[in-house]
Amino acid sequence: MLRVQDFMTTHVEVIAPTATADEAFEAMQRKGIHHLVVGDRKGSVGLVSHRDMGGRQGAVLRRNRSVAELMSPSLVTVAPTATARQAANLMRGRSIGCLVVVDGGKVVGIVTVSDVLSLLGQGLEHTVERKKRYDLRHTVPHRKQQRSGAAW
Repeated sequence: MLRVQDFMTTHVEVIAPTATADEAFEAMQRKGIHHLVVGDRKGSVGLVSHRDMGGRQGAVLRRNRSVAELMSPSLVTVAPTATARQAANLMRGRSIGCLVVVDGGKVVGIVTVSDVLSLLGQGLEHTVERKKRYDLRHTVPHRKQQRSGAAW
């Protein structure tokens, strides 16, 4: 079974909460990433994403603001031993774009939706047996004797 530690990104970019939002956005653009862990000497305090900063059109949103003002203060974390399925379901269930991988209270990696999609595209998970798809027959409401033969 594939674990988060097998496909996570181990080099996590961290930015200080006192940094300007423009600095954080420029760092994301320069490094080609969409998430930065926000941390200080005490540890991780949040996460800021490309979306939090308004994307390419968010210059007005970022103007004269700090990372602390735009970040999400709650980190959703996962253990490196969690399965790929658990990570995917956690992201899907919370409608978030990444998970911070934490081992013993220390940030050791990050997993993004792109990582999970790459994993799926490579077909590294076990193969799923395809089930036969049956045609569904039903009567169309409000129309007498008209039946649909399309598969759903």
